[in-house]
Amino acid sequence: MRRLRTLAMFFVAGATALAATAVPVFSQTGVPTGRAGSDDIAVLQQQIAQQQKQIEQLRTELEQQQNLLRRVAPPGDRTLQPSGQSQTDLGQVASAVPIFPAVKASAVDTPLAGAARISDARIQGSQAENEPGKSPLTLRIGDADFTIGGFVDATAFFRTTNLGSGIGTSFGAIPFSNSTAGHLTETRFSAQNSRFSLMATSKVGANDVKGYMETDFLGFQPNNAFVTSNSNSLRLRLYWVELMRGKFEFLGGQSWSMLTPNRSGLSPMPSDLFYSQDMDTNYQVGLTWSRQQQFRFIYHASKKWTAGVSLENPQQFVGSASALPFTNGAVVLPSPAYAAQVDVNQGLSGVGGVSAVTTTNTPSGPITQISGGLGGGTATPNLHPDIIAKIAYDPTLGGKHMHVEAAGLLSSFKLYNPSAKTTSTATGGGGAVNLNLELFKNFHGILTSFYSDGGGRYIFGLGPDLIVKPDGTPSLVHAGSGIVGFEWQATKQTMYYAYYGGAYFQRNTAVDPASGSYLGFGFRGSSSSANRAIQEATFGIIQTFWKNPRYGALQLITQYSYLTRSPWSVSPTSGNPKNAHLSMAYADVRYVLP
Repeated sequence: MRRLRTLAMFFVAGATALAATAVPVFSQTGVPTGRAGSDDIAVLQQQIAQQQKQIEQLRTELEQQQNLLRRVAPPGDRTLQPSGQSQTDLGQVASAVPIFPAVKASAVDTPLAGAARISDARIQGSQAENEPGKSPLTLRIGDADFTIGGFVDATAFFRTTNLGSGIGTSFGAIPFSNSTAGHLTETRFSAQNSRFSLMATSKVGANDVKGYMETDFLGFQPNNAFVTSNSNSLRLRLYWVELMRGKFEFLGGQSWSMLTPNRSGLSPMPSDLFYSQDMDTNYQVGLTWSRQQQFRFIYHASKKWTAGVSLENPQQFVGSASALPFTNGAVVLPSPAYAAQVDVNQGLSGVGGVSAVTTTNTPSGPITQISGGLGGGTATPNLHPDIIAKIAYDPTLGGKHMHVEAAGLLSSFKLYNPSAKTTSTATGGGGAVNLNLELFKNFHGILTSFYSDGGGRYIFGLGPDLIVKPDGTPSLVHAGSGIVGFEWQATKQTMYYAYYGGAYFQRNTAVDPASGSYLGFGFRGSSSSANRAIQEATFGIIQTFWKNPRYGALQLITQYSYLTRSPWSVSPTSGNPKNAHLSMAYADVRYVLP
Protein backbone atom coordinates (compact mmCIF):
# COMPACT_ATOMS: atom_id res chain seq x y z
CA MET A 1 0.00 0.00 0.00
CA ARG A 2 2.94 2.35 0.70
CA ARG A 3 4.05 1.91 -2.92
CA LEU A 4 0.48 2.70 -4.08
CA ARG A 5 0.55 5.99 -2.13
CA THR A 6 4.00 6.80 -3.55
CA LEU A 7 2.75 6.07 -7.05
CA ALA A 8 -0.33 8.25 -6.52
CA MET A 9 1.80 11.18 -5.28
CA PHE A 10 4.04 10.74 -8.31
CA PHE A 11 1.13 11.01 -10.71
CA VAL A 12 -0.35 14.04 -8.85
CA ALA A 13 3.00 15.79 -9.20
CA GLY A 14 3.11 14.87 -12.90
CA ALA A 15 -0.39 16.19 -13.47
CA THR A 16 0.50 19.46 -11.71
CA ALA A 17 3.58 19.91 -13.90
CA LEU A 18 1.50 19.19 -16.98
CA ALA A 19 -1.08 21.81 -15.98
CA ALA A 20 1.63 24.39 -15.22
CA THR A 21 3.03 23.89 -18.72
CA ALA A 22 -0.35 24.23 -20.38
CA VAL A 23 -1.54 27.35 -18.47
CA PRO A 24 0.68 29.95 -20.29
CA VAL A 25 -0.54 28.65 -23.61
CA PHE A 26 -4.27 28.86 -22.90
CA SER A 27 -4.02 32.13 -20.89
CA GLN A 28 -3.31 34.21 -24.01
CA THR A 29 -6.16 36.75 -24.59
CA GLY A 30 -7.87 37.21 -27.91
CA VAL A 31 -7.49 35.30 -31.15
CA PRO A 32 -4.34 36.08 -33.13
CA THR A 33 -4.85 37.33 -36.70
CA GLY A 34 -2.62 37.70 -39.72
CA ARG A 35 0.80 36.13 -40.27
CA ALA A 36 1.79 36.55 -36.63
CA GLY A 37 -1.38 34.76 -35.59
CA SER A 38 -0.63 31.83 -37.87
CA ASP A 39 2.84 31.45 -36.36
CA ASP A 40 1.37 31.46 -32.87
CA ILE A 41 -1.13 28.76 -33.86
CA ALA A 42 1.69 26.58 -35.21
CA VAL A 43 3.63 27.00 -31.97
CA LEU A 44 0.50 26.12 -30.00
CA GLN A 45 -0.09 22.96 -32.06
CA GLN A 46 3.54 21.91 -31.53
CA GLN A 47 3.23 22.37 -27.76
CA ILE A 48 -0.01 20.34 -27.70
CA ALA A 49 1.71 17.51 -29.64
CA GLN A 50 4.59 17.50 -27.14
CA GLN A 51 2.14 17.32 -24.23
CA GLN A 52 0.37 14.36 -25.84
CA LYS A 53 3.72 12.54 -26.14
CA GLN A 54 4.37 13.20 -22.44
CA ILE A 55 0.93 11.84 -21.55
CA GLU A 56 1.57 8.67 -23.58
CA GLN A 57 4.97 8.25 -21.85
CA LEU A 58 3.35 8.64 -18.40
CA ARG A 59 0.65 6.08 -19.36
CA THR A 60 3.34 3.58 -20.38
CA GLU A 61 5.27 4.13 -17.16
CA LEU A 62 2.04 3.69 -15.15
CA GLU A 63 1.44 0.28 -16.77
CA GLN A 64 5.00 -0.79 -15.98
CA GLN A 65 4.57 0.23 -12.35
CA GLN A 66 1.28 -1.67 -12.10
CA ASN A 67 2.91 -4.84 -13.49
CA LEU A 68 5.75 -4.46 -11.00
CA LEU A 69 3.35 -3.99 -8.08
CA ARG A 70 1.44 -7.15 -9.03
CA ARG A 71 4.65 -9.12 -8.59
CA VAL A 72 5.60 -7.71 -5.21
CA ALA A 73 2.11 -7.59 -3.69
CA PRO A 74 1.62 -9.76 -0.57
CA PRO A 75 -0.01 -13.16 -1.31
CA GLY A 76 -3.17 -12.20 0.57
CA ASP A 77 -3.60 -8.81 -1.20
CA ARG A 78 -5.95 -9.68 -4.09
CA THR A 79 -6.41 -6.01 -5.10
CA LEU A 80 -3.21 -6.16 -7.17
CA GLN A 81 -3.56 -9.68 -8.61
CA PRO A 82 -4.59 -9.95 -12.27
CA SER A 83 -8.08 -11.25 -12.84
CA GLY A 84 -8.53 -14.82 -14.02
CA GLN A 85 -5.25 -16.07 -12.50
CA SER A 86 -5.67 -19.78 -11.80
CA GLN A 87 -4.20 -21.70 -8.92
CA THR A 88 -1.88 -24.62 -9.50
CA ASP A 89 -3.36 -28.11 -9.05
CA LEU A 90 -1.57 -30.54 -6.76
CA GLY A 91 -1.78 -33.35 -9.28
CA GLN A 92 -1.37 -36.82 -7.77
CA VAL A 93 -1.36 -35.82 -4.14
CA ALA A 94 -0.97 -39.41 -3.01
CA SER A 95 2.49 -39.62 -4.50
CA ALA A 96 4.59 -37.51 -2.09
CA VAL A 97 6.15 -35.72 -5.02
CA PRO A 98 6.42 -31.93 -4.66
CA ILE A 99 5.33 -29.57 -7.42
CA PHE A 100 8.21 -28.91 -9.78
CA PRO A 101 9.74 -25.45 -9.43
CA ALA A 102 9.31 -23.25 -12.47
CA VAL A 103 12.25 -21.92 -14.45
CA LYS A 104 13.96 -18.99 -12.73
CA ALA A 105 12.54 -15.64 -13.83
CA SER A 106 14.78 -12.62 -14.34
CA ALA A 107 14.44 -9.62 -12.06
CA VAL A 108 12.22 -6.76 -13.23
CA ASP A 109 13.60 -3.23 -13.15
CA THR A 110 11.63 0.00 -13.26
CA PRO A 111 12.55 2.69 -15.83
CA LEU A 112 11.47 5.55 -13.59
CA ALA A 113 14.43 7.36 -12.10
CA GLY A 114 12.34 8.85 -9.33
CA ALA A 115 10.63 5.59 -8.26
CA ALA A 116 11.94 3.41 -5.46
CA ARG A 117 14.05 0.46 -6.68
CA ILE A 118 13.21 -3.06 -5.53
CA SER A 119 16.02 -5.54 -4.95
CA ASP A 120 16.34 -8.60 -7.21
CA ALA A 121 16.06 -10.91 -4.21
CA ARG A 122 12.71 -9.42 -3.17
CA ILE A 123 11.31 -9.72 -6.69
CA GLN A 124 12.52 -13.32 -7.06
CA GLY A 125 11.06 -14.23 -3.68
CA SER A 126 7.66 -12.84 -4.59
CA GLN A 127 7.76 -14.65 -7.92
CA ALA A 128 8.46 -17.94 -6.12
CA GLU A 129 5.28 -17.39 -4.12
CA ASN A 130 3.00 -16.41 -6.99
CA GLU A 131 4.33 -18.11 -10.13
CA PRO A 132 2.12 -20.95 -11.39
CA GLY A 133 3.91 -24.27 -10.74
CA LYS A 134 5.81 -22.99 -7.71
CA SER A 135 5.32 -24.77 -4.42
CA PRO A 136 5.02 -22.48 -1.37
CA LEU A 137 7.72 -24.70 0.16
CA THR A 138 10.19 -23.81 -2.59
CA LEU A 139 13.19 -21.83 -1.35
CA ARG A 140 15.69 -19.97 -3.51
CA ILE A 141 19.31 -20.40 -2.40
CA GLY A 142 21.80 -18.93 -4.85
CA ASP A 143 20.87 -20.15 -8.32
CA ALA A 144 19.03 -23.28 -7.11
CA ASP A 145 15.43 -23.93 -6.07
CA PHE A 146 14.96 -26.27 -3.08
CA THR A 147 11.50 -27.81 -2.75
CA ILE A 148 10.40 -29.61 0.41
CA GLY A 149 7.83 -32.36 0.02
CA GLY A 150 6.40 -35.46 1.62
CA PHE A 151 3.45 -36.47 3.76
CA VAL A 152 2.47 -37.50 7.28
CA ASP A 153 0.74 -40.88 7.68
CA ALA A 154 -1.34 -42.33 10.49
CA THR A 155 -1.91 -45.95 9.47
CA ALA A 156 -4.00 -48.73 10.98
CA PHE A 157 -3.90 -52.27 9.61
CA PHE A 158 -5.42 -55.64 10.44
CA ARG A 159 -4.49 -59.17 9.33
CA THR A 160 -6.48 -62.36 9.87
CA THR A 161 -3.30 -64.26 10.81
CA ASN A 162 -0.31 -63.06 12.79
CA LEU A 163 2.26 -62.46 10.08
CA GLY A 164 4.36 -60.26 12.37
CA SER A 165 6.14 -58.38 9.58
CA GLY A 166 4.92 -54.89 10.49
CA ILE A 167 3.37 -52.43 8.05
CA GLY A 168 5.04 -54.17 5.08
CA THR A 169 3.73 -57.64 4.24
CA SER A 170 6.14 -60.60 3.95
CA PHE A 171 4.22 -62.27 1.13
CA GLY A 172 6.31 -65.43 1.17
CA ALA A 173 5.81 -66.19 4.87
CA ILE A 174 2.01 -66.28 5.33
CA PRO A 175 1.39 -68.69 8.26
CA PHE A 176 -0.64 -71.85 7.78
CA SER A 177 -4.05 -72.04 9.40
CA ASN A 178 -3.05 -74.91 11.68
CA SER A 179 -0.06 -73.04 13.17
CA THR A 180 -0.13 -70.89 16.30
CA ALA A 181 0.25 -67.72 14.22
CA GLY A 182 -2.54 -68.97 11.96
CA HIS A 183 -4.99 -68.86 14.89
CA LEU A 184 -4.12 -65.29 15.95
CA THR A 185 -5.05 -62.00 14.34
CA GLU A 186 -2.83 -58.92 14.10
CA THR A 187 -3.80 -55.28 14.70
CA ARG A 188 -1.32 -52.41 14.60
CA PHE A 189 -1.07 -48.61 14.33
CA SER A 190 1.98 -47.04 12.67
CA ALA A 191 3.42 -43.74 11.46
CA GLN A 192 6.43 -45.40 9.79
CA ASN A 193 5.35 -44.68 6.22
CA SER A 194 5.48 -40.91 6.79
CA ARG A 195 7.85 -39.47 4.24
CA PHE A 196 10.11 -36.49 3.68
CA SER A 197 11.62 -35.40 0.37
CA LEU A 198 13.88 -32.60 -0.83
CA MET A 199 14.39 -31.69 -4.48
CA ALA A 200 16.93 -29.20 -5.81
CA THR A 201 16.85 -27.83 -9.36
CA SER A 202 19.19 -25.47 -11.13
CA LYS A 203 20.62 -24.63 -14.52
CA VAL A 204 24.36 -24.77 -15.15
CA GLY A 205 25.14 -23.44 -18.60
CA ALA A 206 23.16 -25.57 -21.05
CA ASN A 207 22.59 -28.30 -18.43
CA ASP A 208 19.47 -28.76 -16.32
CA VAL A 209 20.48 -30.29 -12.98
CA LYS A 210 18.13 -31.95 -10.50
CA GLY A 211 18.87 -33.63 -7.17
CA TYR A 212 16.32 -35.65 -5.23
CA MET A 213 16.34 -37.18 -1.75
CA GLU A 214 13.54 -39.18 -0.08
CA THR A 215 13.37 -40.80 3.34
CA ASP A 216 10.86 -42.61 5.53
CA PHE A 217 10.89 -44.26 8.98
CA LEU A 218 11.03 -47.93 7.99
CA GLY A 219 14.62 -48.45 9.10
CA PHE A 220 15.83 -50.56 12.00
CA GLN A 221 13.21 -51.02 14.71
CA PRO A 222 14.16 -52.08 18.27
CA ASN A 223 12.36 -55.01 19.87
CA ASN A 224 10.75 -52.78 22.50
CA ALA A 225 9.40 -50.30 19.93
CA PHE A 226 5.77 -50.95 20.91
CA VAL A 227 6.42 -50.96 24.65
CA THR A 228 7.40 -47.35 25.21
CA SER A 229 8.43 -44.82 22.58
CA ASN A 230 7.80 -46.41 19.12
CA SER A 231 11.30 -45.39 18.02
CA ASN A 232 11.11 -45.85 14.27
CA SER A 233 14.41 -45.17 12.52
CA LEU A 234 14.92 -42.86 9.55
CA ARG A 235 16.15 -44.63 6.43
CA LEU A 236 17.34 -43.68 2.97
CA ARG A 237 14.86 -44.47 0.16
CA LEU A 238 16.14 -42.39 -2.75
CA TYR A 239 19.14 -40.12 -3.25
CA TRP A 240 20.23 -39.26 -6.79
CA VAL A 241 21.42 -36.46 -9.07
CA GLU A 242 20.22 -36.09 -12.66
CA LEU A 243 21.78 -34.00 -15.43
CA MET A 244 19.93 -33.21 -18.66
CA ARG A 245 21.45 -31.63 -21.75
CA GLY A 246 19.39 -31.49 -24.92
CA LYS A 247 18.08 -34.99 -25.63
CA PHE A 248 20.50 -36.71 -23.27
CA GLU A 249 20.04 -37.49 -19.59
CA PHE A 250 22.38 -39.00 -16.99
CA LEU A 251 21.49 -40.14 -13.47
CA GLY A 252 23.70 -41.39 -10.66
CA GLY A 253 22.65 -42.47 -7.17
CA GLN A 254 20.10 -44.64 -5.42
CA SER A 255 16.85 -44.75 -7.37
CA TRP A 256 14.06 -47.13 -8.31
CA SER A 257 15.39 -49.83 -10.63
CA MET A 258 14.70 -49.22 -14.30
CA LEU A 259 12.88 -52.59 -14.21
CA THR A 260 10.18 -50.86 -12.14
CA PRO A 261 7.23 -50.09 -14.46
CA ASN A 262 6.83 -46.46 -15.49
CA ARG A 263 3.68 -44.41 -15.92
CA SER A 264 5.38 -41.90 -18.20
CA GLY A 265 8.61 -42.11 -20.20
CA LEU A 266 11.64 -43.31 -18.25
CA SER A 267 11.47 -40.64 -15.57
CA PRO A 268 12.94 -41.54 -12.14
CA MET A 269 10.46 -39.34 -10.25
CA PRO A 270 8.15 -41.41 -7.99
CA SER A 271 5.01 -39.85 -9.52
CA ASP A 272 6.09 -41.15 -12.95
CA LEU A 273 6.49 -44.76 -11.71
CA PHE A 274 3.94 -47.50 -11.15
CA TYR A 275 4.37 -49.26 -7.82
CA SER A 276 0.64 -49.37 -7.08
CA GLN A 277 -1.52 -47.14 -4.85
CA ASP A 278 -1.31 -49.72 -2.04
CA MET A 279 -0.69 -48.64 1.55
CA ASP A 280 1.34 -51.82 2.00
CA THR A 281 4.98 -50.69 1.99
CA ASN A 282 5.94 -53.90 0.18
CA TYR A 283 3.39 -52.97 -2.50
CA GLN A 284 1.73 -55.65 -4.64
CA VAL A 285 2.62 -59.27 -5.37
CA GLY A 286 3.83 -59.50 -8.96
CA LEU A 287 5.58 -56.11 -9.02
CA THR A 288 9.18 -56.10 -10.26
CA TRP A 289 11.18 -53.50 -8.37
CA SER A 290 14.14 -52.57 -6.24
CA ARG A 291 15.68 -49.35 -4.97
CA GLN A 292 19.42 -49.52 -5.47
CA GLN A 293 22.55 -47.71 -6.59
CA GLN A 294 22.74 -47.21 -10.35
CA PHE A 295 24.14 -45.19 -13.23
CA ARG A 296 21.50 -44.48 -15.85
CA PHE A 297 21.89 -43.15 -19.40
CA ILE A 298 18.75 -41.94 -21.24
CA TYR A 299 18.18 -40.69 -24.78
CA HIS A 300 14.99 -38.75 -25.61
CA ALA A 301 14.60 -39.47 -29.31
CA SER A 302 11.36 -37.48 -29.47
CA LYS A 303 8.45 -36.42 -27.31
CA LYS A 304 7.03 -39.93 -27.68
CA TRP A 305 10.09 -42.20 -27.74
CA THR A 306 12.61 -42.64 -24.92
CA ALA A 307 15.34 -45.27 -24.57
CA GLY A 308 17.94 -45.95 -21.91
CA VAL A 309 20.32 -48.33 -20.21
CA SER A 310 21.07 -48.64 -16.51
CA LEU A 311 24.02 -50.25 -14.69
CA GLU A 312 22.68 -51.37 -11.31
CA ASN A 313 23.95 -52.97 -8.14
CA PRO A 314 24.00 -56.79 -8.53
CA GLN A 315 23.44 -59.53 -5.95
CA GLN A 316 23.82 -63.32 -6.26
CA PHE A 317 20.63 -64.13 -4.37
CA VAL A 318 19.71 -67.62 -3.17
CA GLY A 319 17.61 -66.95 -0.10
CA SER A 320 16.85 -69.12 2.88
CA ALA A 321 14.47 -71.45 0.99
CA SER A 322 17.24 -73.08 -1.06
CA ALA A 323 19.56 -75.81 0.22
CA LEU A 324 23.30 -75.51 -0.56
CA PRO A 325 25.81 -78.36 -0.96
CA PHE A 326 26.64 -79.93 2.41
CA THR A 327 29.70 -80.91 4.43
CA ASN A 328 30.03 -84.17 6.33
CA GLY A 329 29.20 -84.32 10.04
CA ALA A 330 26.63 -85.39 12.60
CA VAL A 331 24.68 -82.24 11.70
CA VAL A 332 24.77 -81.51 8.02
CA LEU A 333 25.69 -77.86 7.47
CA PRO A 334 25.71 -75.77 4.33
CA SER A 335 29.24 -75.56 3.01
CA PRO A 336 30.90 -72.34 4.17
CA ALA A 337 32.70 -72.23 0.83
CA TYR A 338 29.41 -71.70 -1.03
CA ALA A 339 27.39 -69.91 1.64
CA ALA A 340 29.95 -67.09 1.55
CA GLN A 341 29.56 -66.70 -2.23
CA VAL A 342 25.80 -66.15 -2.38
CA ASP A 343 23.24 -64.16 -0.43
CA VAL A 344 21.52 -66.76 1.75
CA ASN A 345 20.21 -64.51 4.51
CA GLN A 346 17.73 -62.23 2.74
CA GLY A 347 18.55 -59.66 5.40
CA LEU A 348 16.77 -61.61 8.15
CA SER A 349 19.62 -62.11 10.56
CA GLY A 350 22.52 -60.20 9.05
CA VAL A 351 25.84 -61.64 7.99
CA GLY A 352 26.83 -64.58 10.16
CA GLY A 353 23.33 -65.17 11.56
CA VAL A 354 21.24 -68.31 11.12
CA SER A 355 18.15 -67.64 9.04
CA ALA A 356 16.44 -71.04 9.17
CA VAL A 357 16.80 -74.52 10.66
CA THR A 358 14.84 -77.20 8.81
CA THR A 359 14.61 -80.98 8.59
CA THR A 360 14.44 -82.54 5.15
CA ASN A 361 13.49 -86.04 4.12
CA THR A 362 16.18 -87.80 2.10
CA PRO A 363 16.43 -91.33 0.72
CA SER A 364 18.61 -92.21 3.71
CA GLY A 365 16.38 -90.52 6.30
CA PRO A 366 15.72 -87.05 7.76
CA ILE A 367 18.64 -84.60 7.87
CA THR A 368 18.82 -81.32 9.77
CA GLN A 369 19.79 -78.35 7.60
CA ILE A 370 20.92 -74.94 8.75
CA SER A 371 20.23 -72.44 5.97
CA GLY A 372 22.20 -69.23 5.84
CA GLY A 373 24.27 -67.83 8.64
CA LEU A 374 27.65 -68.51 7.09
CA GLY A 375 28.16 -65.48 4.89
CA GLY A 376 26.52 -63.65 2.04
CA GLY A 377 24.45 -60.56 2.65
CA THR A 378 26.37 -57.38 1.96
CA ALA A 379 29.60 -59.43 1.66
CA THR A 380 28.37 -61.36 -1.39
CA PRO A 381 30.79 -61.17 -4.35
CA ASN A 382 29.43 -60.30 -7.82
CA LEU A 383 30.88 -60.56 -11.31
CA HIS A 384 29.53 -57.35 -12.90
CA PRO A 385 26.61 -54.91 -12.53
CA ASP A 386 23.14 -55.90 -13.63
CA ILE A 387 22.49 -54.36 -17.04
CA ILE A 388 18.94 -53.16 -17.70
CA ALA A 389 17.79 -51.68 -21.01
CA LYS A 390 14.40 -50.10 -21.56
CA ILE A 391 12.42 -48.33 -24.28
CA ALA A 392 9.18 -46.40 -23.77
CA TYR A 393 6.53 -45.08 -26.15
CA ASP A 394 4.12 -42.37 -24.94
CA PRO A 395 1.59 -41.36 -27.61
CA THR A 396 -1.52 -39.26 -27.02
CA LEU A 397 -4.67 -40.66 -28.62
CA GLY A 398 -7.83 -38.60 -28.52
CA GLY A 399 -6.41 -36.46 -25.72
CA LYS A 400 -5.63 -39.56 -23.62
CA HIS A 401 -2.13 -40.58 -22.53
CA MET A 402 -0.88 -44.06 -23.42
CA HIS A 403 2.31 -45.61 -22.08
CA VAL A 404 3.92 -48.75 -23.51
CA GLU A 405 7.36 -50.03 -22.53
CA ALA A 406 9.66 -53.03 -22.94
CA ALA A 407 12.66 -53.83 -20.73
CA GLY A 408 15.45 -56.39 -20.67
CA LEU A 409 17.70 -57.66 -17.85
CA LEU A 410 21.19 -59.20 -18.10
CA SER A 411 22.75 -60.76 -14.97
CA SER A 412 25.78 -62.99 -14.46
CA PHE A 413 26.74 -65.27 -11.57
CA LYS A 414 30.17 -66.67 -10.70
CA LEU A 415 31.13 -69.37 -8.17
CA TYR A 416 34.40 -71.01 -7.09
CA ASN A 417 34.82 -74.68 -6.15
CA PRO A 418 37.64 -74.82 -3.56
CA SER A 419 38.01 -78.60 -3.86
CA ALA A 420 38.39 -78.70 -7.63
CA LYS A 421 39.94 -75.22 -7.71
CA THR A 422 37.72 -74.23 -10.60
CA THR A 423 35.40 -71.30 -11.31
CA SER A 424 32.16 -71.39 -13.19
CA THR A 425 29.74 -68.75 -14.43
CA ALA A 426 26.17 -68.58 -15.63
CA THR A 427 24.52 -65.71 -17.47
CA GLY A 428 20.83 -65.11 -17.11
CA GLY A 429 18.33 -62.47 -17.93
CA GLY A 430 14.73 -61.57 -18.33
CA GLY A 431 12.26 -59.41 -20.19
CA ALA A 432 9.28 -57.24 -19.30
CA VAL A 433 6.40 -55.67 -21.23
CA ASN A 434 4.27 -53.12 -19.37
CA LEU A 435 1.20 -51.10 -20.37
CA ASN A 436 -0.43 -48.13 -18.66
CA LEU A 437 -3.26 -46.94 -20.91
CA GLU A 438 -5.86 -44.23 -20.32
CA LEU A 439 -8.73 -46.23 -21.82
CA PHE A 440 -11.21 -43.43 -21.15
CA LYS A 441 -11.01 -40.16 -19.27
CA ASN A 442 -9.25 -40.65 -15.92
CA PHE A 443 -9.46 -44.46 -16.18
CA HIS A 444 -6.13 -46.27 -16.57
CA GLY A 445 -5.84 -49.94 -17.46
CA ILE A 446 -2.59 -51.49 -16.15
CA LEU A 447 -0.73 -54.60 -17.24
CA THR A 448 2.78 -55.64 -16.21
CA SER A 449 4.63 -58.84 -17.09
CA PHE A 450 8.09 -60.21 -16.34
CA TYR A 451 9.75 -63.52 -17.11
CA SER A 452 13.34 -64.37 -16.26
CA ASP A 453 16.02 -66.98 -15.95
CA GLY A 454 17.84 -65.83 -12.84
CA GLY A 455 15.81 -62.70 -12.02
CA GLY A 456 13.91 -63.79 -8.91
CA ARG A 457 15.52 -61.07 -6.79
CA TYR A 458 13.58 -58.42 -8.72
CA ILE A 459 10.26 -60.06 -7.76
CA PHE A 460 10.70 -58.78 -4.21
CA GLY A 461 13.12 -61.66 -3.49
CA LEU A 462 10.20 -64.09 -3.15
CA GLY A 463 12.31 -66.74 -4.91
CA PRO A 464 15.99 -67.34 -5.73
CA ASP A 465 18.05 -66.28 -8.72
CA LEU A 466 19.98 -69.54 -8.73
CA ILE A 467 20.89 -72.71 -6.87
CA VAL A 468 24.35 -74.16 -6.24
CA LYS A 469 24.78 -77.65 -7.68
CA PRO A 470 26.88 -80.32 -5.90
CA ASP A 471 29.88 -79.60 -8.14
CA GLY A 472 29.76 -75.92 -7.18
CA THR A 473 28.34 -74.63 -10.47
CA PRO A 474 25.43 -72.18 -10.61
CA SER A 475 22.08 -73.24 -12.06
CA LEU A 476 19.49 -70.53 -12.70
CA VAL A 477 15.87 -70.60 -11.53
CA HIS A 478 13.05 -69.68 -13.92
CA ALA A 479 10.69 -67.07 -12.45
CA GLY A 480 7.86 -64.87 -13.67
CA SER A 481 5.37 -62.34 -12.35
CA GLY A 482 2.69 -59.94 -13.48
CA ILE A 483 -0.10 -57.52 -12.47
CA VAL A 484 -3.38 -56.63 -14.13
CA GLY A 485 -5.63 -53.90 -12.78
CA PHE A 486 -7.04 -50.39 -13.07
CA GLU A 487 -6.93 -46.96 -11.43
CA TRP A 488 -9.99 -44.75 -11.84
CA GLN A 489 -10.13 -41.11 -10.75
CA ALA A 490 -13.93 -41.11 -10.67
CA THR A 491 -14.18 -37.54 -9.32
CA LYS A 492 -11.72 -34.90 -8.21
CA GLN A 493 -12.05 -36.26 -4.68
CA THR A 494 -12.37 -40.04 -5.19
CA MET A 495 -10.10 -42.66 -6.77
CA TYR A 496 -10.82 -46.38 -7.03
CA TYR A 497 -8.08 -48.91 -7.72
CA ALA A 498 -7.87 -52.69 -8.02
CA TYR A 499 -5.08 -55.13 -8.93
CA TYR A 500 -4.51 -58.84 -9.25
CA GLY A 501 -0.88 -59.94 -9.09
CA GLY A 502 0.99 -63.21 -9.03
CA ALA A 503 4.52 -64.64 -8.92
CA TYR A 504 5.74 -68.10 -9.95
CA PHE A 505 9.09 -69.84 -9.26
CA GLN A 506 10.02 -73.07 -10.99
CA ARG A 507 11.68 -75.84 -8.99
CA ASN A 508 15.36 -76.61 -9.58
CA THR A 509 16.83 -79.53 -7.62
CA ALA A 510 19.82 -81.86 -7.37
CA VAL A 511 21.15 -84.62 -5.07
CA ASP A 512 24.33 -84.16 -3.04
CA PRO A 513 26.48 -87.30 -3.52
CA ALA A 514 28.34 -86.69 -0.26
CA SER A 515 25.24 -86.88 1.93
CA GLY A 516 22.60 -88.30 -0.38
CA SER A 517 20.33 -85.36 0.43
CA TYR A 518 18.41 -83.10 -1.91
CA LEU A 519 19.71 -79.68 -2.86
CA GLY A 520 18.31 -76.64 -4.56
CA PHE A 521 14.83 -75.16 -4.57
CA GLY A 522 11.45 -76.86 -4.41
CA PHE A 523 12.50 -80.49 -3.88
CA ARG A 524 10.26 -82.93 -2.06
CA GLY A 525 10.63 -82.38 1.65
CA SER A 526 11.99 -78.86 1.22
CA SER A 527 11.10 -75.97 3.49
CA SER A 528 7.52 -74.74 3.27
CA SER A 529 8.97 -71.29 2.48
CA ALA A 530 10.01 -72.58 -0.97
CA ASN A 531 6.95 -71.17 -2.71
CA ARG A 532 5.75 -72.31 -6.09
CA ALA A 533 3.19 -69.51 -6.48
CA ILE A 534 2.02 -66.45 -4.54
CA GLN A 535 -1.10 -64.48 -5.50
CA GLU A 536 -2.75 -61.28 -4.26
CA ALA A 537 -6.02 -59.53 -5.11
CA THR A 538 -6.39 -55.92 -3.94
CA PHE A 539 -9.10 -53.26 -3.94
CA GLY A 540 -8.90 -49.75 -2.49
CA ILE A 541 -10.38 -46.25 -2.36
CA ILE A 542 -8.55 -42.93 -1.96
CA GLN A 543 -10.79 -40.12 -0.73
CA THR A 544 -9.43 -36.57 -0.83
CA PHE A 545 -11.32 -34.35 1.61
CA TRP A 546 -9.68 -31.12 0.48
CA LYS A 547 -6.57 -29.90 -1.27
CA ASN A 548 -5.04 -26.50 -1.78
CA PRO A 549 -1.85 -25.55 -3.65
CA ARG A 550 -0.72 -23.49 -0.67
CA TYR A 551 -1.78 -25.70 2.22
CA GLY A 552 -1.56 -29.28 0.94
CA ALA A 553 -4.18 -32.03 1.00
CA LEU A 554 -5.98 -34.33 3.44
CA GLN A 555 -6.77 -37.88 2.35
CA LEU A 556 -8.18 -41.17 3.56
CA ILE A 557 -6.56 -44.19 1.86
CA THR A 558 -8.01 -47.68 2.25
CA GLN A 559 -6.85 -51.07 1.01
CA TYR A 560 -8.18 -54.61 1.24
CA SER A 561 -6.12 -57.59 0.03
CA TYR A 562 -6.52 -61.34 -0.08
CA LEU A 563 -3.32 -63.40 -0.37
CA THR A 564 -2.52 -67.03 -0.90
CA ARG A 565 0.75 -68.91 -1.24
CA SER A 566 1.42 -72.46 -2.40
CA PRO A 567 4.73 -74.12 -1.42
CA TRP A 568 6.35 -76.74 -3.60
CA SER A 569 6.34 -79.24 -0.76
CA VAL A 570 4.31 -79.69 2.42
CA SER A 571 5.36 -82.51 4.73
CA PRO A 572 2.56 -85.10 5.01
CA THR A 573 3.44 -85.56 8.69
CA SER A 574 3.15 -81.87 9.53
CA GLY A 575 -0.59 -81.71 8.99
CA ASN A 576 -0.19 -78.44 7.11
CA PRO A 577 -2.75 -77.64 4.41
CA LYS A 578 -1.48 -77.28 0.87
CA ASN A 579 -1.97 -73.49 0.84
CA ALA A 580 -1.75 -70.60 3.27
CA HIS A 581 -4.28 -67.74 3.16
CA LEU A 582 -4.50 -64.25 4.62
CA SER A 583 -6.86 -61.28 4.47
CA MET A 584 -5.72 -57.82 5.46
CA ALA A 585 -7.08 -54.28 5.53
CA TYR A 586 -5.38 -50.88 5.77
CA ALA A 587 -6.82 -47.47 6.66
CA ASP A 588 -4.58 -44.42 6.49
CA VAL A 589 -5.13 -40.72 7.16
CA ARG A 590 -2.57 -38.75 5.17
CA TYR A 591 -1.67 -35.06 5.16
CA VAL A 592 0.27 -34.19 2.01
CA LEU A 593 2.62 -31.22 2.11
CA PRO A 594 1.90 -28.60 -0.58
